[in-house]
Amino acid sequence: MRFTKLRLAGFKSFVDPTELMIEPGLTGVVGPNGCGKSNLVEALKWVMGETSAKQMRGSAMDDVIFGGSSNRPARNFAEVVLHLDNKSRVAPSMFNDAEDLEVVRKIERDSGSNYKVNGKEVRAKDVQLLFADAASGSRSTALVSQGKIGQVISAKPSDRRVLLEEAAGITGLHSRRHEAELRLRGAENNLSRLDDILITLEGQLQSLKKQARQATRYRNLSDHIRKAEALLFHIRWTQSIDGLEVDRDKLKEAESIVAQLTARVAAATSSQAGVADVVPNLRNQESAAAAELQRITLARDGLDGEVKRIEDARLDRVHRLEQVSHDIARERNLSEDATQASSRLASEKTEIEGAQDGEEETIAVAQSKLAEATADVNALEDNHTQLTDKLTRDESERASLSRSVQDLETRIDRLSHRLRELNDQRKHFERTAAETSGLNDAEAILSAAQDAIAGAREHLESTEHTAAASQDASEAANQHLQDVRVALSRLEAEEQALAKVLETGEPEMWPPMIDAVSVEAGFEAALGAALGEELDASSDDAAPVHWTRLDPFADAPALPAGARPLSDVTQAPAALARRLSQIGVVDDVSTGERLAPSLKQGQRLVSREGALWRWDGYTITEGAQTAAAVRLEQLNRLKDVRGQLDGALNLVDQADARALNAREGAEDARDAERAARQALREREAAYNQARDQVAAIRTQIAEQNSKLEAVVAAIETVEHDINEAREQCVESQTSLAELPNTELAREEVMRVREELANKRTVQVERQGIFAGLKRNAEERARRLADIERELSSWRERSEGALQRISDLDERTVQIRAELEELAKRPEEIKQKREQLLDLIDAAEAKRQSAADQLASAEAQLSEADKGLREAESGLALARETRVRIEGAVEQGKQACASIAERVKEKLDCGPDDLAAIAEHEDDTPLPDLPSVERKVERLLRERDSMGPVNLRAEDESNEMEEQIEMLKTERGDLIEAIEKLRRGINELNREGRERLLTSFREVDKHFQELFVRLFGGGQAHLKLIEADDPLESGLEILASPPGKRMQVLSLLSGGEQALTATALLFAVFMTNPAPICVLDEVDAPLDDANVDRFCTLLEEIAAAGTTRFMIITHHRMTMARMDRLFGVTMSERGVSQLVSVNLEEAEKIRE
Repeated sequence: MRFTKLRLAGFKSFVDPTELMIEPGLTGVVGPNGCGKSNLVEALKWVMGETSAKQMRGSAMDDVIFGGSSNRPARNFAEVVLHLDNKSRVAPSMFNDAEDLEVVRKIERDSGSNYKVNGKEVRAKDVQLLFADAASGSRSTALVSQGKIGQVISAKPSDRRVLLEEAAGITGLHSRRHEAELRLRGAENNLSRLDDILITLEGQLQSLKKQARQATRYRNLSDHIRKAEALLFHIRWTQSIDGLEVDRDKLKEAESIVAQLTARVAAATSSQAGVADVVPNLRNQESAAAAELQRITLARDGLDGEVKRIEDARLDRVHRLEQVSHDIARERNLSEDATQASSRLASEKTEIEGAQDGEEETIAVAQSKLAEATADVNALEDNHTQLTDKLTRDESERASLSRSVQDLETRIDRLSHRLRELNDQRKHFERTAAETSGLNDAEAILSAAQDAIAGAREHLESTEHTAAASQDASEAANQHLQDVRVALSRLEAEEQALAKVLETGEPEMWPPMIDAVSVEAGFEAALGAALGEELDASSDDAAPVHWTRLDPFADAPALPAGARPLSDVTQAPAALARRLSQIGVVDDVSTGERLAPSLKQGQRLVSREGALWRWDGYTITEGAQTAAAVRLEQLNRLKDVRGQLDGALNLVDQADARALNAREGAEDARDAERAARQALREREAAYNQARDQVAAIRTQIAEQNSKLEAVVAAIETVEHDINEAREQCVESQTSLAELPNTELAREEVMRVREELANKRTVQVERQGIFAGLKRNAEERARRLADIERELSSWRERSEGALQRISDLDERTVQIRAELEELAKRPEEIKQKREQLLDLIDAAEAKRQSAADQLASAEAQLSEADKGLREAESGLALARETRVRIEGAVEQGKQACASIAERVKEKLDCGPDDLAAIAEHEDDTPLPDLPSVERKVERLLRERDSMGPVNLRAEDESNEMEEQIEMLKTERGDLIEAIEKLRRGINELNREGRERLLTSFREVDKHFQELFVRLFGGGQAHLKLIEADDPLESGLEILASPPGKRMQVLSLLSGGEQALTATALLFAVFMTNPAPICVLDEVDAPLDDANVDRFCTLLEEIAAAGTTRFMIITHHRMTMARMDRLFGVTMSERGVSQLVSVNLEEAEKIRE
């Protein structure tokens, strides 16, 4: 399978449709940081089934959709399409029909993603298995993203095992095994729950059987209670009917009394109405007179209030007149203050304008003097700076030369001491170089360790084959045990079912005769046809239908020749002896038809098939099944099953013993395998130790030679440095002697510094004079502006005061006019008051006359009301009596209805049927009510003492038995499925273990070769640690770069770690090549020499196989070695674009 093209649309920064051709050889992807190169790798991982948003550098999977930029709106979906070449037909069966596969993954915002292969929707799991079987996938080792090298370096040994699993191609195997293990655990949990359910149901079944017997007794008690309650309700119904008739007679008498009293109330009401008609008119007249009097009185009171209001208004106008006078005086004062302030401000303005004359000339003179002083200071400062710089340079040079001479002398002493030490080291290395030995002995031990490993591996393979055979034998024994257990379960189920069918019922019933009869196999139909339902009768004389034991016939007639008695093949109680002796059995139907006419009275003939011929001509043809025949067959089958159960139990015990022996044998074989594997690890450890020893000796020799060479080179370097330091020391001493004296220059600097201080004092004084003159001029200008504003404000105040004085004069005239008008009103009010007093006297006389007439009429009305109330009171008492009696009648009706309702509710009948239910005769006197109530209570207590009763217990018992049988069948199927899953998992483990060990050896071989090529020497190898089982072991990396000892990966330098991890990843890749290999900035931590080796290795791998490489890089050397380049740019902010250059074609064009 080959990857040919990747197409993106709306994926992260690739908003526009973009195609990346994946062609043979090396394809490079370049571009600045942040332009979206890694988005191509993530698109490839995403379309291959990546489900983790974190692996996509996002918080949710919707983050892979283009989120918009300053110029582009956000998209609602993203799509990635990967084209595959399947001409080799290596895809899974569901995809293997097509030569070209198009894998599409599309995601819509807030709706999730879906997968399609050649337009057909598939599951994510199907896509993941498609790429896993092709040694690829979203988490494949062939996709080396940024940080993947670091993950391999920092990973635990157990986590590195994933690399071996990918190399062995068992990633898909692992997923299938994991799925099988999940199913196995689920099945085992289901089996455990099923066993618990069966135990629970069997306990419930026994309880239901007890409940069925209790339900029978409950029904009997319920019948007695029904009769007693019917009698109780009959007594209560009779008593209620009698009481209701008495209450109805009382009601008729009460209604007659109410009618008489109603007539008396009507007469009193008529008399009272005549008097009441006169009273309203009199009341209206009295009210009108009182209202007129009240009106006139209020008018008089209103005049009194008007006088007070006029006085209050006059006082208010006087107060307002005084207030206006005060306001006029205040405004006149304000006007005078404004005139005075304006005069004062005008004088101050004149003074300030006089002071401004000549101020510009004074300021100009002061500024000129300040400029002269500043020029003098600047000139002196420049001179002082030049002198100071020259003095500093001379003194610094002198100090530098002195320090240089001192440092050189110190360095010469130090180098001389170092030269002596190096000469001593050279003598020591030359003396000890010849003393190193033991390399040949260590190499001999290493060779012996290799031979021991080969022997241990052969022994391990032998024990593995033995263990596999033992495991197969154990599985076969377990399967046989399971088969015999299933057979035993079936026999037990059949035995229980037959026993259930043949149960005789409850212990208190009479057992039927058929349970005491047994017949030879094959004669069940004959016996059933001969006796039929008569076998259901009991042999107990107390039973209503039973068989009576009689002595045998003294002169019984003989059966026809050719027929033998049925008693010869039947074992039955003596009560059936007479009957069985007169029933003959024939071999076939033709014989029966031939002998039937010869039968004597009472005789019968039957065949094995169930045909019957009776002496009177009654005939039953063969094939007609009878219940008795079926029951007899079931009885015989029950005996056979119980006989087979013993044999089945023996077979189970034997199979269990064989399975135990097989398991013990398999365990012994596994122990031997573990011991052999342990021995192999020990041999490998000894080999590794010997190899480390040889490497250590070689490293020691190389180190000593390297150190000797380094010491000789160091001696030469130190001698050269000593000579060079001595020459530099002589030159520095000469330069120091030639430097001029600095004392005169220092005195000149001090003189200039004093003169500069004097000039700066003059400059500060003139600066103060100039600033004071300028500040006074600015203050005078500000004050003139303030005076103008104040003058304008005072003018506005004066004008406002004059206007307000004019308004107040007008208000004074208005108030005085109002006072004159108020002085005229009191005389008018006095005249109106005298007129109202005359009208009040007349109105009081009229109201008194109307009140006297009304009092007389109301007295008459009171007498009429009293008579009416007495009549109505008598009528109310009579009506209350009638209502009370009506209530008693209604209560009697309700009591009857309540009894009828309770009868309907409890007994489901009417009151007329109670006597029949209670079995009470009409001419028999009724018992007393308390005795019947006590009987009902006693029966209810007796029934309640039984507690809760399940009336459906028998039906539930039958349903539960069916459920138990169904669950037992399911349990057998579940056990069989568990065994199959266990065998499958064991097979997957065995295959995975073999493939993992094979791949480990291949990866180790490739890793050692690649390490030497990438480092230009050294040694390295891989090691399985932490567990005996390869499937659970960890992968440790041991490396020895040139000139260093063997050590674990974490102890190497950063560049060595990166190069070693790269060698491991390529070793895995070479063991199980993938269709595509993506390397995202893997060369970043490598120097130029290692990058060159890395690129050479890539070219060799690409040329040797069919894998297509895509390398994302920033390194110029890597770019130069690519066959083609794709550039990722971001000409528009947030939007990536792809451009391509084919370097091979460009090279051809250039040539």
